[in-house]
Amino acid sequence: MTPEQNKTAEKMKSVKAAWDKAPADPKKDAALKHYQAAEKANTAKNDAETNKELDAASEKLS
Repeated sequence: MTPEQNKTAEKMKSVKAAWDKAPADPKKDAALKHYQAAEKANTAKNDAETNKELDAASEKLS
């Protein structure tokens, strides 16, 4: 893995952990949609899109 891929993988773990701890509400639902889009982008090896979706998910959780 490249350093960028490692950074993205760590970011995914961090966002998932934050999502797991968040209380059930519409923000959590919105964050899940972004997280799922990030997983799809990550599978396609699109780091830029993955990071964009992870940032959006983080924003919904904050």
